[in-house]
Amino acid sequence: MTIAARRSYESLSQAAERTGISTKTLRRRIADGALTAYRCGRLIRLDPDDVDRILVKVPNGR
Repeated sequence: MTIAARRSYESLSQAAERTGISTKTLRRRIADGALTAYRCGRLIRLDPDDVDRILVKVPNGR
């Protein structure tokens, strides 16, 4: 696997800081099935692309 093809993951706190969404909201999205999380022991990791997909563009109404 090349470095370019390597998948990257982020923690809940990293995803929250990057997007401005609280960790509590991210945990709710995981619980309701809107966001896939990956667990390794006690650590929870998120795919940044999956996190970005839960953000929905709002039409400007013009």
